[in-house]
Amino acid sequence: MLGNKVSRQKPCHHCKRSASAPSDTSMIHYEKFWLYRHCSSVQQRDRQAQKAGQLFSGLLAMNVVFLGCAFISSMIFNQVAITLADVWILLSILKVLCLCWIIYYLLGTSRQPHAVLYRDDHAGPIWVRGSVLLFGSFSILLNVFHIGYSAILIQCKSRVEIVFPSIEILFICTQAFFLWRHSKDCIQVQHNFTRCGLMLTIATNLLLWLLAVTNDTIHTEIESQLREVEQRFAGNETTSCTCPNTTACKVFQKGYILVYPFNTEYCLVCCSVLYVMWKNVGRRISHHHLPHIKPKFKLQGVVFGPLLGATAVIIGICVFMMYQIQATGSAPSRQVFVMYYSYYIVLLPLMSVSAVIGTIIHALEKKELDTLKNPTRSLDVILLMGAALGQIGMSYFSIVAIVATDPRDLLNSLILSYSVLLIFQNITQNVFIIDGLHRQPFIAATEARHTGHAGQHVVAAELPGGEEATTSSKEEHRQISPGKEEETKEENHDAYNQRRVSMLELGQEIRKASLSYLHSYSHLSWKRRALREISFFLVLCNIILWVMPTFGAHPVFENGLEKSFYGYSTWFAIVNFGLPLSVFYRMHSVGGLLEVYVTA
Repeated sequence: MLGNKVSRQKPCHHCKRSASAPSDTSMIHYEKFWLYRHCSSVQQRDRQAQKAGQLFSGLLAMNVVFLGCAFISSMIFNQVAITLADVWILLSILKVLCLCWIIYYLLGTSRQPHAVLYRDDHAGPIWVRGSVLLFGSFSILLNVFHIGYSAILIQCKSRVEIVFPSIEILFICTQAFFLWRHSKDCIQVQHNFTRCGLMLTIATNLLLWLLAVTNDTIHTEIESQLREVEQRFAGNETTSCTCPNTTACKVFQKGYILVYPFNTEYCLVCCSVLYVMWKNVGRRISHHHLPHIKPKFKLQGVVFGPLLGATAVIIGICVFMMYQIQATGSAPSRQVFVMYYSYYIVLLPLMSVSAVIGTIIHALEKKELDTLKNPTRSLDVILLMGAALGQIGMSYFSIVAIVATDPRDLLNSLILSYSVLLIFQNITQNVFIIDGLHRQPFIAATEARHTGHAGQHVVAAELPGGEEATTSSKEEHRQISPGKEEETKEENHDAYNQRRVSMLELGQEIRKASLSYLHSYSHLSWKRRALREISFFLVLCNIILWVMPTFGAHPVFENGLEKSFYGYSTWFAIVNFGLPLSVFYRMHSVGGLLEVYVTA
């Protein structure tokens, strides 16, 4: 009777005809939601329940983010009613909730029968998970420095400043392990609870990033301590909390400032990985979505790209070290700013021209576009476009400030050129990366076969008698091995002959490898060769452009032009918002360019 009633039930207005269910439905846990319980189609009810689950978990994250933003904004504008300790307490509660959910996922959800039937090969590549571990390690070190600094000044600091970093260390360790192990999961059970847990963790990381961007208390304390030293020399005593003149306190201060940017990077990378996991909840990957040939990173077919990129990296490190020596010793001189911006003005046009040439080569290729559903690629495109807004926005603020003051000055004209070139470089590089990510990977089966046969012919032609020497050495070894039962002199002579033969074989293998590399480089088509050269060159350039602002070179704040035009507080907020995004953009561009290199 119940089955007849269900069969006579009319489908709701959300229900449509769908494809037939998979053959093995016993392992599939279809989603259910109370709004769509009357849908007659199981697949359509599953699809609508998935959308409803994403909607409600997104609303949860939105409310948590708005609540945290209200706390942080109140702390900034009204430090009496809402203090930094209050914000830390709120974030500690959120982190404890996230820890409880992550532990439940590790010990409960992921171990249920048929919980993880599919894994997304595109999600959580090794460079992303490596970034999580790298930035997580630096974030742990940052909190250790924070605990040490607060412990030295415990007489004038709140105990919350020790408890909060301790919870942060536990949160970072647990989250890093969770993302390393389960970033590729397409979970098929407890869909809504998993989505809510992932969104809560994303919201917590976003609030931690926002707090790291807006809160710079230790930097402010160091500046105030410098002012207090000057006042003491002038005879005005102060009673505020100052760092004692000890090595430990100075190490904690300098270490905190040095690794501070890595915390913002860690939060953003974790948000991107968690978002892909959220999109993959309940996702069922069909067989035609599975890649048959997974391209791997091989340093073949590139010569000029690594050479030019290595030159840019070496020159950039020299410029960075000279700037840092000047900046740490005293106020940077005008010549140092001219040198710094001149390096960028030379490098940025080369990167822009390379990206434009790569885009033109993409247009000339006959490769089909990859139109399959790929949440990781969609997120990469969004992050590239969104992170580029930080640097582009700062550049436009600089352009307005320079044009309104004195654009004919040498340093101002360099900053103006730097800002314009930076905008153009970001746009051209984004177009090149996004176009490359949407291309299907090169199927190298036939070419590899052809290359293998040709390489064997080349090696055989270049090394006559090579194989004969190898086989003869093996035969000698077989003939000598029974002679081990003879006299000791013959054994020593045989061992010497074996070492000599192994050295000859090693030399032949090295020669074979070099010849096969040169042949593979010459055998690649000029389009693939150019794309690989351009991609590798841009990878190295983005690495040095990531290193320089990450480890302390901030001339955009120290040159004084924009700071005097907009005011200290306004420009400080602009730089604190745009600079972490620009650093994240460079790091994320490296991953995108490596994908383009591998698939070229």
